[in-house]
Amino acid sequence: MQVYPTLSTQVIGQAESALGALLDPILARTGTSFQQWLVLTVATAAGGEIDRGPLAARVSGARKIDSAEVESAIDELTAASLVQSGSPVSLTGQGRARYGQIRRAIDELTARLFDFPAEDLVTAGRVLSIVTTRANAELAAD
Repeated sequence: MQVYPTLSTQVIGQAESALGALLDPILARTGTSFQQWLVLTVATAAGGEIDRGPLAARVSGARKIDSAEVESAIDELTAASLVQSGSPVSLTGQGRARYGQIRRAIDELTARLFDFPAEDLVTAGRVLSIVTTRANAELAAD
């Protein structure tokens, strides 16, 4: 029987690193940077368009990155005709297609990696959400 470590920052970090290493080639095949992927994801979740300020704030807040990086990614996506910049920032047909291409690859990978009983996934999701909430509270207190 395999013995697993207790959940810790090291275990979370190792999982994030491994998942990131799997995401990198998916993004590279499409010529999409990680920051661009984040912008496409948030814009898609918002229904395909979102005001630039809230878009930058959501991405930078969720990933703890400088909003200038997000602004740069928006400009790059605009230059590539994947979004129309302005207010709101909106996905183009090409942007929707790019998002779909990447999302399908991630979904296939996720199906292989997350093959666990539903109750285990719910527990893991709850624990990681609580850890995230507490970490964000610590950041806000600083």
